[in-house]
Amino acid sequence: MMKPLGVATRGTTNPNRLRRVDNWIVETCGDALRAAADPLVVDLGYGATPITAVELRARLAAGVRADVRVVGLEIDPVRVAAAQPAADPPGLVFARGGFELAGLRPALVRAFNVLRQYDESEVADAWRTVTGRLAPGGLLVEGTCDELGRLGSWVLLDRTGPRTLTLAARPTTLESPAQLAERLPKALIHRNVPGERIHDLIRALADAWQAAAGYAPFGPRDRWTRTVAAVKDAGWPVLDRPRRWRHGEVTLPWPAVSPT
Repeated sequence: MMKPLGVATRGTTNPNRLRRVDNWIVETCGDALRAAADPLVVDLGYGATPITAVELRARLAAGVRADVRVVGLEIDPVRVAAAQPAADPPGLVFARGGFELAGLRPALVRAFNVLRQYDESEVADAWRTVTGRLAPGGLLVEGTCDELGRLGSWVLLDRTGPRTLTLAARPTTLESPAQLAERLPKALIHRNVPGERIHDLIRALADAWQAAAGYAPFGPRDRWTRTVAAVKDAGWPVLDRPRRWRHGEVTLPWPAVSPT
């Protein structure tokens, strides 16, 4: 058996914490999973309880393909043992593993709130290790969110490297897009300083949110939609459509936000 690569996560998790990214995966990565010869998905570092892996399996089975298989991987053997009552083979199993993916070749890996505890200098190697073990056409979704899943961000990667960054918030509880700076992926969280692209984006969103205050009576989702539209009109290469904006999301190509 391969020695797991990495260190155990802090383990904090809550039901529905990853609902936003899961729904995005269904929408954005669904075609890749449908086309996969083996619809194998790894939930890397699922935490102290298996609930987010259970939810991921249910959402993918309902929204993408019923024969999807999810493997929850954790370095801590105590967590793996504790998760076994939630297993539902072959659709959902739990095993010990880290960035080496326990020798698996998945079509998709979700790694959330894992790299947050690492040093920024370790991110690129972790990305390469995971993406180098993906099945052909495989994808990695790596990011972070707050404890209730109201604020989050994630990077979509394939074997060539990062492709996009998505910022997501619950509009009904959002005071300002500036709050998203607290939940940027590890590759960007220390880059929210003048001179960096991600700093410029967060500032542009915050300014547009303030300028859209007049739309607040129509509801926070409408205000967020106006905010993203204004940022796009200002020249930012927003990739998604208003239908996704209404979920509190905005997605941009990685070069638009990558560290300088």
